[in-house]
Amino acid sequence: MSIYLHDIPLAEAQNRLQSALKHADCWRLLGSDEIPLDELALGRVLAEPVWAKISSPHYHASAMDGYAVRAEDTAAANVSNPITIPAALSTLNPPSSTPIAAYVDTGDPLPNWANAIIMIENVEPLNEQGDLAIDSRNPVAIRIRAAVPPWYHVRPMGEDMVATQLVLPAGHILRPVDLGAIAGCGHDTVRVARKPRVVIIPTGTELKPIGEPVKSGDIIEYNSMVLAAQVNSWGGEAIRTEIIPDVYEDIRAKVAEVARDADLILLNAGSSAGSEDYSAAVVESLGELLVHGVAVRPGHPVILGMVQSQEIRDRDSEVRSANSNSPIPIIGVPGYPVSAALTGEIFIEPLIATWLGRRSVEPLEMAATLTRKMTSPAGDDDFVRIAVGKVGDKTLAAPLSRGSGVITSLVRADGIVVVPSGEQGLPAGEQVSVRMYRTPAEIERTIMSIGSHDMTLDVLAQFLAEKDRRLASAHVGSLGGLIALRRGEAHLAGSHLLDPKTGEYNLSYIQQYLPKVAVKVVTLVGREQGLIVPKSNSKSITSLSDLVQEDILYVNRQRGAGTRVLFDYHLEKEGIDNSQINGYDREEYTHLAVAAAIASGRADCGLGIAAAAKALDLGFIPLDQERYDLIIPAEFFESELLQPFFDVLEDPAFRKMVSNLPGYDISQMGQIIQ
Repeated sequence: MSIYLHDIPLAEAQNRLQSALKHADCWRLLGSDEIPLDELALGRVLAEPVWAKISSPHYHASAMDGYAVRAEDTAAANVSNPITIPAALSTLNPPSSTPIAAYVDTGDPLPNWANAIIMIENVEPLNEQGDLAIDSRNPVAIRIRAAVPPWYHVRPMGEDMVATQLVLPAGHILRPVDLGAIAGCGHDTVRVARKPRVVIIPTGTELKPIGEPVKSGDIIEYNSMVLAAQVNSWGGEAIRTEIIPDVYEDIRAKVAEVARDADLILLNAGSSAGSEDYSAAVVESLGELLVHGVAVRPGHPVILGMVQSQEIRDRDSEVRSANSNSPIPIIGVPGYPVSAALTGEIFIEPLIATWLGRRSVEPLEMAATLTRKMTSPAGDDDFVRIAVGKVGDKTLAAPLSRGSGVITSLVRADGIVVVPSGEQGLPAGEQVSVRMYRTPAEIERTIMSIGSHDMTLDVLAQFLAEKDRRLASAHVGSLGGLIALRRGEAHLAGSHLLDPKTGEYNLSYIQQYLPKVAVKVVTLVGREQGLIVPKSNSKSITSLSDLVQEDILYVNRQRGAGTRVLFDYHLEKEGIDNSQINGYDREEYTHLAVAAAIASGRADCGLGIAAAAKALDLGFIPLDQERYDLIIPAEFFESELLQPFFDVLEDPAFRKMVSNLPGYDISQMGQIIQ
């Protein structure tokens, strides 16, 4: 059976790669380097255990500034019966049968005749006349008013580490304190695992380097940067090559070239089965194709194989060492950004961990409740990006956008939920285990906002970040936000639902959807809504009546969105049946998504805010002025979590930035409507 794009279970794919690496003697520590013990050793992985060469301290040391004494000489001292002990001129003075004391600084060796230290604060230095001496370090004698036990304020030899003691095991990742411990037990170098050399080859005729101008059809090549950063953060050494166009011979030549020195090759893109997807054929021509297709989403067209450089394959193996003849692993990484990043987590990190001799990364897992239903392909392990927040006493998990090309879904993700193969999804309310990207403390500082999209929320998020708060927004429309509040899934919801009967915003909908939830309604902004059109407006759209023309393609907002409610209100007001509008059922979830559809030519018109039209340099035909409110449950309104939120609403810098957005009115910002 052909293995080209034949998905196999994840565990089987991992086992095939592991078996091939063991056969090539590559499933082990790759080697080690002896490096100087300095700050550059930080983060490296120990290749062998560190044993103490010397004890620390390697002598009995004073733990305080004070006087070395024999503890038995102080036994009779108390507050009502102080005793006087002669002071020695030197700690080297031979012991005598009479009591003696000698001044020492912290860290000084304890005289061989002493066994205790009295802190300098607890002695009265005396001069020759028996009066208090000015110089407390060179008195004739000292007077004490309390006895001290043996080894008092003394660091005995080996208190920290004893010679031959295990200080750190192999496989340990070096931290700042570890460097001090290694130095303290007598080492000036350390032997660490050699960093695996991972060569990343980006391929694609359409790719352009970061910083170069792009035109339609060009794609900025950043996958190799993300993969390299992952490799380096996991302890490897990433090397990025130039972009190789979609030419079979060129890709094959580059793979053969880098195989001479690499420990792992990441061939990015071309891993599917299209006419210009050459990765699988290249791998097979230079070695063995182990896997082409893994039953995971996203990222199923992963390639796993073993290759050798052409130079190695063509030379007589008898004249080379067995090690130089060993094939090396190659992973064909899918081109979609999310698939590429998750391929790194699933396949690359465990391999680097093995080569470094450390444990694979074990992310913190947190239990959470799904806020909405998830559907998954039954035959795949589905890796779903999740936003996590704590609302009241509930920890909630909100699934994010699923597109493999949506890199921002990974930026916004707080963690991953894995739906195992065989399950076709999970229902809302299901308890799930989230593999966390963020810490529990970050989740505790997160304000969950679910509801209508507004560009002000992005500005708000930046100002809140400066006040140690994080705003996590999910754009599900105004009605979706009210429903989320009813379920106890958000701290606040943005809403701009117009009541056609009264002309009032939000209040009647709150009564309908939140009859048993006490809420506060706070105005955020006034916004200008209108028709967004191409800058040229070549179809001469001037009003809603123009939308009934057959050659005009409209793009709508999703059901429950305040903008859609407003659109329907104006259609009814003008007597226009929505069935007359071409594209009425085409939906987008944000104002910017509507603007992007028009800017890209996928639509001719859509209702949205003026700021979205301005952001993408589009035309705008004003239609209405609306009020955008924040609906906040009373239980959170005066909470410590939301206090910085209200502080931001009063911040002049925030208000100025919002007022500069086209079509925004801040005159009622912060007013409590209800």
